[in-house]
Amino acid sequence: MNSSFALNLRETAAAAGASRTGTPRAADDKALMRAAAEVARDLHKPRPAIFWGDMIGSALLGYGGLAIAATASSTGLAIAAAIVSMLALYRAAMFIHEISHMKHSSVPGFRLGWNLLVGVPLMVPSFMYEGVHNLHHARTRYGTVDDPEYLPLALMKPHTLPLFVLVALLAPIGLLLRYAVLTPLSLIVPGLRKVLIERYSGLVINPAFRRRAPEGAARTQMLIQEAATSIWAIALLAMVATRIIPLHAFAVYLGIVAGITLINQIRTLVAHLWENEGEAMSVTAQYLDSVNVPPPALLPALWAPVGLRYHALHHLLPSVPYHNLGAAHRRLSAILEANSPYHKASYAGLPGLVGRLAASTMGTRR
Repeated sequence: MNSSFALNLRETAAAAGASRTGTPRAADDKALMRAAAEVARDLHKPRPAIFWGDMIGSALLGYGGLAIAATASSTGLAIAAAIVSMLALYRAAMFIHEISHMKHSSVPGFRLGWNLLVGVPLMVPSFMYEGVHNLHHARTRYGTVDDPEYLPLALMKPHTLPLFVLVALLAPIGLLLRYAVLTPLSLIVPGLRKVLIERYSGLVINPAFRRRAPEGAARTQMLIQEAATSIWAIALLAMVATRIIPLHAFAVYLGIVAGITLINQIRTLVAHLWENEGEAMSVTAQYLDSVNVPPPALLPALWAPVGLRYHALHHLLPSVPYHNLGAAHRRLSAILEANSPYHKASYAGLPGLVGRLAASTMGTRR
């Protein structure tokens, strides 16, 4: 899940010229792809009890923490509760990624339940990722100007990295504006509806991306979810204006949502190496441009939850549900040779990945 970032990918790629930071334009490693397909034969089926239990438990913990943070008289307790709420709701929110990949019949009602419990209250309904994220996995789109979730960050100026991260703090205000103001206005202002769908209806980081208007069942889902989120956003502001919701509690809510988007933006920063200059890449090259942060590291379970610590593996096996990615990783690690490309996508943790990216922007790795 990524927030918008106003950079022009085409201009950036042109400015990068012929310099590269070292991502191999590898041909597909057939042995790796066959091994991945083989070990995952029995891992593609989602387990509804895990999905529902994990999502509901995370959401309830998150909202409980939010309630304590908004009402606690102790500053220390309020801060601790806010951190718990932020991490728990972040985990609950990341199920939007699973929703974008799943066959909805495999976990009946999950999309509806998630939107009611998480997507609408946090103003990130699932239509903002469905129909968008799958383009990131398209064989000929990954890493190109047509990829909604890719920017060549490693080739940009050093100041773009903190800007990329900090802009996420504005997400709560942007979401309120989108749903409480622009959505109803788009019903009466000519041309605004087209702009809203193309530019403000997807969780993307590539500002050159323009979303096509959904059709059929996808359009129906978008309209229902958008209307529900708009009603929620307007009602929320009305309750704050009439003091039904205290201003302090509203500020805590906005702060927690901002914290969620900030953590996710940091995770996005290290989800890939961001070293592609706009060329189409093989599946193996896409894998090597992506990142796994497997055990024994513990903190990735917090900042890359719901299977996102196996992001590179996910690019090999996008239909494997999050709760089976660990098993797939262990199986592959056990059967592949030490010199297999598979192991080259595994990293120790967040600091080293951020340091590598920062070094690339400063030209020290070129």
